[in-house]
Amino acid sequence: MKVIVVGCGKMGSGLAQELVKKGHTVTVVGSTLDEFSMLGKAFKGETIVGVAFDKQILEQAGIERADAIVACTKSDETNALIGRISRNTYRVPRVISRLYDPRKAEIYRSLGIQTISTTEWGVRHAIELLSYDQLDIIAGLGSGGVEIVRVETTELLVGKKIVDVTVVGEFSVCALSRQNQTFLPTLGTELQRGDVVYFNVLVSSVKKFKHVLGLL
Repeated sequence: MKVIVVGCGKMGSGLAQELVKKGHTVTVVGSTLDEFSMLGKAFKGETIVGVAFDKQILEQAGIERADAIVACTKSDETNALIGRISRNTYRVPRVISRLYDPRKAEIYRSLGIQTISTTEWGVRHAIELLSYDQLDIIAGLGSGGVEIVRVETTELLVGKKIVDVTVVGEFSVCALSRQNQTFLPTLGTELQRGDVVYFNVLVSSVKKFKHVLGLL
């Protein structure tokens, strides 16, 4: 996965290092060369100096080919702007912005931008959000601890019942689309090839969710 990290403070540098360790292609955009000192000499990703929301800089970082972008500068406004440009102009599949003011969280999510906060937790949360792989995150709910996720039925899921992919309090099916019809399934509904399933997923239960779906 190609990921652009904008901002290279504690969160940005920590996230970039973790992503590189996991084998992802990472480009870090910083406002000054000094920012990159936190990455360490062993960092194997790419670094670019420039104004974070400048389209020319974002294109130099490869935003047109990016699978995800994480905006974690010191400014909520800058992070929101980068998020909106990434989502609306370049259609980046996964857009995450750091948020210092939690009162703005709902506004961000209404724009299709996921949010993270605080350095240590933010790095872990961003890694979890970026590791959905075959999952398509539709929206975040509340404080961001719950995601609505869309999953195309895999061969391993064909024939399983909704109850087989439900763990009370952690993840459950909220809707199912089949042959252009969307409906609310019962626990006994069997999944068929070509189904698209919508789940409510607790972010902290992502690993268990992926294991149940056979995605690990």
